[in-house]
Amino acid sequence: MSNASGIETIESPGKKFAITMIWAGILGWFAAFSLVIERIHMLTNPGEALSCDVNPFISCASVMKSAQASMFGFPNPIIGLGAFVAPIAIGVAILAGAKFAKWFWRLFMVGVTLGFIFVIYLFITSTFVLGVLCPYCMLAWVAMISIFWATFLWSAAEGVIEVPTRTFGFFMRWSGSSWVFSLATEVLAVVIIFFALWEDWLTIF
Repeated sequence: MSNASGIETIESPGKKFAITMIWAGILGWFAAFSLVIERIHMLTNPGEALSCDVNPFISCASVMKSAQASMFGFPNPIIGLGAFVAPIAIGVAILAGAKFAKWFWRLFMVGVTLGFIFVIYLFITSTFVLGVLCPYCMLAWVAMISIFWATFLWSAAEGVIEVPTRTFGFFMRWSGSSWVFSLATEVLAVVIIFFALWEDWLTIF
């Protein structure tokens, strides 16, 4: 569909997609904000435990002290404070009846994909390098996973991104059930964590 200016627009993803963007964006922003607060607390009170320090293997402080916690020269949560605003704004705009150009959705898909790849990197680092899990970080992972699958499946079904023609039926069928893929991804992550850190858990119990 093209508007009066000739810019190709895409039909609104719908209410379910919008709600997913909003709740996942809020969850991710809350996680990022909480991590920023905890980092400030750690800097001002270096001898005190953080509220998200549960045990040696579930700890925000241990992760924050690692080099991976500041990949670009500043704390990673600062990225989240800005990035998670985007899905919230998009979700609200969709509920208000807004429609966006195809280039906009492609740009959003690129950003979401980069965010998802970053989450995979952080997951691998936390699980296999540091051997420590950060509670608020995991909330941000859940948010990003949900945003990615909702956006990817809808984008593929609507032709925003190029996929093989024979897969259109699959994406059309599942674009409204992104929660299935999100849940499967999260269950897989839990299983990997369970086996990767099994010996560490035994030392606690």
